[in-house]
Amino acid sequence: MPSERSGPERTDDGRYIVVKGRRWRATDPDIPEADAAALRSHLMAARRAVKEAGRAADDAALRRARERVQQAKVALGERGTPWWEQSPAERS
Repeated sequence: MPSERSGPERTDDGRYIVVKGRRWRATDPDIPEADAAALRSHLMAARRAVKEAGRAADDAALRRARERVQQAKVALGERGTPWWEQSPAERS
């Protein structure tokens, strides 16, 4: 069983994390930790903005917030072209 510090379970190839039996694409391991932390911070702020816009029933703000989530997820390698299919130049 993984410890809290080791993070979620991963598939053998390291490309996915497994949460409650469901696979989710893992963050690109070549992203420097400081950069990944900044991107995760942006992602969490965008997710909070999605929640706030939904509560306010503000469709324009909701679209903008969802786009911010998308941008952060792509930058982390969790959406878009899989990071393991890209060359190092494409990943930077």
